[in-house]
Amino acid sequence: MNKDFTIYKYRSLLIAFQQAGYRFIPFGDVCAFAIEHPDQQMPVHRYVMLRHDVDLRAENSLLTAHVEHELGIRASYYFRVIPESNQPDIIRAIADMGHEIGYHYEDMSIANGDVTQALVHFEQWLAYFRQFYPVRTICMHGAPASRYDGRDLWKTKSYRDYGIIGEPYFDLDFNKVFYLTDTGRRWDGYRVSVRDKVKQQEQWIQEGRTFHSTDDIIQCLSDGSFDSRLGYAVMITTHPQRWTDNPRLWMQEYIAQSVKNSVKRVLLWAKGF
Repeated sequence: MNKDFTIYKYRSLLIAFQQAGYRFIPFGDVCAFAIEHPDQQMPVHRYVMLRHDVDLRAENSLLTAHVEHELGIRASYYFRVIPESNQPDIIRAIADMGHEIGYHYEDMSIANGDVTQALVHFEQWLAYFRQFYPVRTICMHGAPASRYDGRDLWKTKSYRDYGIIGEPYFDLDFNKVFYLTDTGRRWDGYRVSVRDKVKQQEQWIQEGRTFHSTDDIIQCLSDGSFDSRLGYAVMITTHPQRWTDNPRLWMQEYIAQSVKNSVKRVLLWAKGF
């Protein structure tokens, strides 16, 4: 099977990282180590923080979670409040496999920019997700169609007041951590990303430190050039709705993402990016 964004291809990617000597560590564990040992480096030479933004089709997340569990990998899954993501039985099953559960927050968009209401909403839903797992990390949902950036919630309040120890866009130094995201249903989709981006990506593009397909990443790991090109700490973000072996769903996602990318280009043009 040579198609990209299949479960088969996803498994191959994880195995390639393992064979290249990388360990998978949940984002929360990395944050906890940094807090407990502020003057020390992670005691692992090569590691990957595997993050999943569960935007839609929560059942796909169950598939990726099973693959990871079979390979002895623990990942971090971030769930939204909408029904397409917030499926209690699936959240519970993923947590039972040992994966980290977090809140994929978009409270500013839901509250139409009202910070007070957004904070109340955040508190309520954080408590809800803590029914399934002792949530200690969160991650903003990009919400490309919204005028509100979810991260603005923290301009007047600290998420640490809620026992949260990590938010990747605030707590990772991307000068030291290489970031791979399947935003746009490709690994070089920075140009069609409204908010799932970090400032270092422009430099990485100039330096040729980019990939287009999953096979490109696998090849780089296999030939031993990944470390020298990218470094030893990596965060990978996937949207599990994109990964499927079902031909109908695969084509449906392919078409839907192509349309979405075109809309994002218009949004970015309108915003002057």
